[in-house]
Amino acid sequence: MSLFKARDWWSTALGEKEEFDQGCLCVADVDNSGSGQDKIIVGSYIGYLRIFNPHPVKPGDGMQAEDLLLEVQLRDSILQVEVGKFVSGTELLHLAVLHCRKLCVYAVSGTLGNVEHGNQYQIKLMYEHNLQRTACNMTYGPFGGVKGRDLICIQSMDGMLMLFEQESYAFGRFLPSFLLPGPLTYSSRTDSFITVSSCQQVESYKYQVLAFATDADERKETEQQKLSSGKRLVMDWVLNIGEQALDICVVSFNQTSSVFVLGERNFFCLKDNGQIRFMKKLDCSPSCFLPYCSVSEGTINTLVGNHNNMLHVYQDVTLKWATQLPHIPVAVKVGNLQDLKGVIVTLSDSGHLQCSYLGTDPSLFQAPKVESREINYEELDREMKELQKIIKESTKTQDILPKSEKDYDDLRITAEVSPDLDVDSQAIDSEVRAEAVPSVTVKITLQSRLAVQKTKLSICVQPPLALTHDQFIFDDLESCGSKAVALSVFLKGNCPPAELEGDAVASYSTPTGIPRVAQCKFRLPLRLICFPAQPSKTANHKLTIDTNKPPVSLVNLFPDFADQSDEDQVNVLGFQFLTGSRITLLASKTSQRYRIQSEQLEDLWLITKELAFRLEEHFKKQNSKDFTCTFSGSVPLQEYFELIDRHFELRLNAEKFEELLSERAIQFRAIERRLLTRFKDKTPAPLQHLDTLLEGTYRQIIALADAAEENQTNMFQAFTKLKSATQLVIMLISLWQKLSTDQVAILEATFLPLMQDTQELGWEESVDAAISHLLRTCLSKSSKEQALTLTSQLSIPKDTSRLKKHITLLCDRLAKGGRLCLSTDTNIQQTMVMPGGCTPIQESDLEERTGVQDSTTMFTNHKHLTKQKSKTAATFSLGAFSTPAQRLSQIRRQKKWTKEDMFCGLMRSSEADRAQLNAWRLTESMRS
Repeated sequence: MSLFKARDWWSTALGEKEEFDQGCLCVADVDNSGSGQDKIIVGSYIGYLRIFNPHPVKPGDGMQAEDLLLEVQLRDSILQVEVGKFVSGTELLHLAVLHCRKLCVYAVSGTLGNVEHGNQYQIKLMYEHNLQRTACNMTYGPFGGVKGRDLICIQSMDGMLMLFEQESYAFGRFLPSFLLPGPLTYSSRTDSFITVSSCQQVESYKYQVLAFATDADERKETEQQKLSSGKRLVMDWVLNIGEQALDICVVSFNQTSSVFVLGERNFFCLKDNGQIRFMKKLDCSPSCFLPYCSVSEGTINTLVGNHNNMLHVYQDVTLKWATQLPHIPVAVKVGNLQDLKGVIVTLSDSGHLQCSYLGTDPSLFQAPKVESREINYEELDREMKELQKIIKESTKTQDILPKSEKDYDDLRITAEVSPDLDVDSQAIDSEVRAEAVPSVTVKITLQSRLAVQKTKLSICVQPPLALTHDQFIFDDLESCGSKAVALSVFLKGNCPPAELEGDAVASYSTPTGIPRVAQCKFRLPLRLICFPAQPSKTANHKLTIDTNKPPVSLVNLFPDFADQSDEDQVNVLGFQFLTGSRITLLASKTSQRYRIQSEQLEDLWLITKELAFRLEEHFKKQNSKDFTCTFSGSVPLQEYFELIDRHFELRLNAEKFEELLSERAIQFRAIERRLLTRFKDKTPAPLQHLDTLLEGTYRQIIALADAAEENQTNMFQAFTKLKSATQLVIMLISLWQKLSTDQVAILEATFLPLMQDTQELGWEESVDAAISHLLRTCLSKSSKEQALTLTSQLSIPKDTSRLKKHITLLCDRLAKGGRLCLSTDTNIQQTMVMPGGCTPIQESDLEERTGVQDSTTMFTNHKHLTKQKSKTAATFSLGAFSTPAQRLSQIRRQKKWTKEDMFCGLMRSSEADRAQLNAWRLTESMRS
């Protein structure tokens, strides 16, 4: 940062919401006044052309009305403005304005005023050229060594150089190997055009080579016409600078000329023949530059503006001065204004135009003197304690997401779901094969405490659910104002969703410009996806949920599904999804149990979750705080593994379809090339059934595309069913092992890491990596397992045997006392020492018993695992004894242990244990 700021001589702001760039600024005596004073010409992308002649009364004054000589709005946006001798028959200066599809040349003239309003300026169109191609930039000069006039060269967006000899079009040439346009300039000393291509090369083309090369308007594709249409366009010299260029300029001084190129990280000075004279690595990202001749010092100086609001002055590679600007310059010029030579004119992209000079008068801030007062140490101590308390409270939680409490109440968002379904369904393009697809209305309300800006409301539900509207945009919300929107939710896909929850997120900006986000969740009714049906007596899948409270009538739990007059529905209730599946819910009359049964495993999830939720709400209304649900059955891993295999099989099919489509596409393009070759031949040749082969390949591609699309639909449905079954397994494991909320959150993050399934990153490899991490950290049995590292790259596996084995192993370790947590230091002893002092089962033994080929193990909740009386159960762990004496006495009772075994066992104990061991060994040696 510079100590000195650029001294403001004159400044103004151009228009409102206008944009400017590098070619929009020019400084010259455009009205041919002959006084030697330059005028400032500025063009904007909106089409405004302005000419200024600053006359500040004192340095730092703003623009006066008489400073603006001319302001006119042209019909097209202005890309670049230049001043030169562009009209034939005269050597006066004229203004050239480049539009996207037009080049206009104007004469600027002034009329002396007889009243106090001053002189009047106007522009007159001398001629214009309509361009056949979209222009990018232009340059001018005495092309070909002409005297007393300037010609114009325009570069189009597709790489064509269009040359105009003032009022007439000369010719056009295409640049070889062109991709994107770059900066363009003209060197009068070598009579050549210099540009920087997209290959990051500085290229030079002679004007004579351009004039005699192939005409761009007559360029053809055949080799015969290429040989007979002119010379090939070749470069005079080329230099690779290794980066894209922002600007290029040619400066002539002392009968020599230098080419200056501003790159993204360096600026280069080249000789006429393309050799590097010097280069300078820049510390900041540059935005513009201007090389100019210093007559007093006899050198070439360079002004370089950067994105840190700085303007650097270099003499060759030496930094001579650095000054600070109030904006980021996109264009910089030097001119003579009001008898002041060397005024620096800068322009920002938003239209801040400033004329400044370099000075040594620093603008330093001096703090005002404060009144001396006595320090109250007791008050400072109290304030320090309060601040420390606030810091401690804020560091207790490391949450990245914002709190659900109303910490930021600038904007509050609430969602209200209608208790009844819509009378007229709003379902659109639903794929559900049902007579009527219902919809429900959700009302989202935004309440702002302060005036907020750029508010965007987004609503999201889990597919196959869909919304009638998912985004709303509000320009501004006034203080203490509110906005309400209504939308409808319906089932679009032909499968039940995995969740009946939605999210509403509002992003906005505070009055100070700080971006904020407010969010809320809403719960959709179960009636949206199912309706009452007759209960079914038989089912393939059954789950039993135990509670610690007396059974509740299903009529009271599900009043929206049960018939109040039907006494049979007190203990049994039937549900049928819109997709056709039927679920039965039974409540025991004597015990405190509820049974859910269905033909498909994944269909049990939503009804089980709804049952647990309504039971909690029912007992909460009765002020019963000790209500709990448990699960004592077997976790249905075999049926869960079948869903995993089905989803994985569809993923493999998607890969096969992609490979087949790629092969058929290559074959189709090869046949097309051969057919085109046959059609281009002057002598007709037989097609040899290539047209039949082309048609057959096309039909194969269409059939494969249809099959791939159908497989994609099936894979989406399979992934939805897999998510439902996964949610059910997580719930059963949590009820089985009585996991806490944090442990359930870890399980959900492990089994449901993806919201969408893709070929690049699928569910199987993501879950396998997450479970492997748990098995090596919080569920590990030793430090050796923790030392194992996981692969850093995830790819689709060959099969699902490894994943099923890890899921089985996870359930086994949870059954034997393992607990889930994010820290690994406190869990080694927990997983090594099991309840009752029993030894954990080795992983190799577990794999032999579970079996990789079937993985059909069912886990049952046994409360007395330590009652197995076997020799292996008598093996003890030294960590189970609290004192060294107890450990030593236990060692002595074990006659089968050798001294080496006891020594290795006690090496992990404390110093006191090792001292006891040494004393015992000494006693044994004396006895012998």
